[in-house]
Amino acid sequence: MAPKESIHGSWSSRWAFVLAATGSAVGLGNIWKFPYITGENGGGAFVLVYLFCIALIGVPIMMAEILIGRRGRQSPINTMHTLAIESGHKPAWMYLGVMGVLAGFFILSYYSVIAGWSLEYLIKAASGVFTGQTASGIETLFGDFINDPKYLLLWHTIFMMMTYLVVARGVKSGIEKAVKILMPALVVLLLVLIGYAINTGSFSQGVSFLFNPDFSKLTWGAVLTAMGHAFFTLSLGMGAIMVYGSYLPKSASIAKTTFMIASADTIVALLAGLAIFPLVFANALSPGAGPGLIFITLPHAFGQMDGGVFFGTLFFVLIVFAAWTSAISLLEPVVTWLVENRGMRRATAALTSSITIWLFGILTVFSFPSDSPIKFEFSFIGETKTNGVFDILDILTANIMLPLGGFFIAIFAGWFMSRDATRDELDMGDGFDFNAWRFLVKWVAPTLVLIVFLNIFGII
Repeated sequence: MAPKESIHGSWSSRWAFVLAATGSAVGLGNIWKFPYITGENGGGAFVLVYLFCIALIGVPIMMAEILIGRRGRQSPINTMHTLAIESGHKPAWMYLGVMGVLAGFFILSYYSVIAGWSLEYLIKAASGVFTGQTASGIETLFGDFINDPKYLLLWHTIFMMMTYLVVARGVKSGIEKAVKILMPALVVLLLVLIGYAINTGSFSQGVSFLFNPDFSKLTWGAVLTAMGHAFFTLSLGMGAIMVYGSYLPKSASIAKTTFMIASADTIVALLAGLAIFPLVFANALSPGAGPGLIFITLPHAFGQMDGGVFFGTLFFVLIVFAAWTSAISLLEPVVTWLVENRGMRRATAALTSSITIWLFGILTVFSFPSDSPIKFEFSFIGETKTNGVFDILDILTANIMLPLGGFFIAIFAGWFMSRDATRDELDMGDGFDFNAWRFLVKWVAPTLVLIVFLNIFGII
């Protein structure tokens, strides 16, 4: 039988879990990635597909991942091992936990580098560097920055230290205290920026772009991107939600907390679009500018507007807070496994994990300079990429490992765990709600993931 309490501690309340899990979900995926992939894939049509993926795939799989975590009360690897045996199946299911922890490891290694850019740009914004700069001037600033590995390494190091310091303090004293401050602050900052965007004169254009669907621009690549982002933004398949679920009190409703987390995450992503696109349109800039939307397009916009120094600074504070709360959750699964399987103290496990991820992240750092020896071109679903390490890790995790992890989480919860075990954890009785979830997690979510995968490889 699974242990009743986690040796790592527990959240003080359901609200603490909601804040922590929402902090995990609300990260660069919402503030940085969602706006630019929306811009690249036609606006409102992409948003509809994304919301469809959240409702039919994201929510049922998140419920499954939380219930597995709470029932196992251990690191994702040990939880899958324990529950597989409890369910009368082979312990090889533990490799699903391994894949999730590895996905989180890979993501944090490059996520920390990109988050480091935000720290650099926070200082640039606060010091007025962007004021009066031309578009080419901003682009030159960005190019000079990412071509200097010394600065990339410096900020990568600082961000990993920030993440380590929180995780090393434990569940209640570290993670819970941090998210109770960072998450409300993040929401306030976002609302202030939206208030400013309303006064740009292009707010209605931003709303139209975000919510007016153009289905002619939808492709299977866009559908894959939407599905991958649904996993990425909800932190599914990477061990974070599973390990956070292991700290959830038994009295808390998994269904209610899941809906709250998914709703908050989606709302933040849409609010980020409402804050960003009006600024882009007000300055006659491109909404589909890729990653450069945050580090080239918006700095140019802030540099041209009244109050740009203040609001540009607020924006990058928002980016840093969002990245920090997500990074904390990505580090936690590795730390819990080291504590359980290697007998390390939490602080030692956090330091060991942080250093290892930091070292792996150096590959991403040195892949950005234009003269990098590890930069190369490759193709994925018809699109040519030129940044070897970053793009490979992004595709491997967001488009392959996370959906695969979610697929097998759904299969395990729907087909391998007993009906009684899942009903006991969800505490939903045997009515419509439970049966609807069970139908979605057994049939709908894995089928939709599988269809997209088969299409990628040309099978259908």
